[in-house]
Amino acid sequence: MKIMLVSDEESSYIWDYFDPEAFRGVELIISCGDLDSRYLSFLATMIPADVLYVHGNHDKPYLTRPPEGCTSIDGKLYVWKGIRFLGFGGSRSNRKVPFEYSERQMRTRIWRRKLDIVLNKGFDILVTHSPAFGLGDMPGTYHEGFHAFRKLLDKYQPRYHFYGHVHKRYRASNQQEIKYGRTTLINACGYKIIEI
Repeated sequence: MKIMLVSDEESSYIWDYFDPEAFRGVELIISCGDLDSRYLSFLATMIPADVLYVHGNHDKPYLTRPPEGCTSIDGKLYVWKGIRFLGFGGSRSNRKVPFEYSERQMRTRIWRRKLDIVLNKGFDILVTHSPAFGLGDMPGTYHEGFHAFRKLLDKYQPRYHFYGHVHKRYRASNQQEIKYGRTTLINACGYKIIEI
């Protein structure tokens, strides 16, 4: 199955010079947040694929203008064609603004989905905006990941964890793909097409 990951930076190649042949065979688009809602609506219109998304910390405009033709999986366990997706948007912060959460708040959000996780016997893919702590994040900065996500990875060992928030330009050593136990973690910043 061919999946397109998008996050944080709109691609001028896609938006301004769209070539349908470049995206032939893409069955699903997953957004890890911080993209213009019109960009996601454009993708949903131009590529014959479903679009799932979580919110980034800069996605306050989604509250009044959500992306059209797309499905939010933020704070949900969502099953698509037999694949179990668990989605949590937002970044780590103690500010009281939309889509920013303290570590405790994120633990509470995850706890609220515990019954769904148990009933579905886990999940296959974790989709978040922020990375897990110590896995592709930038500890000690605004781009520090959540310990709660790392605990999810340790306990359930999903096949994949897709995330954004940590742009490639933030540091030269930024890994785009990490293997952690049975899980492959992929930074979705910009766009990537992967086969699963």
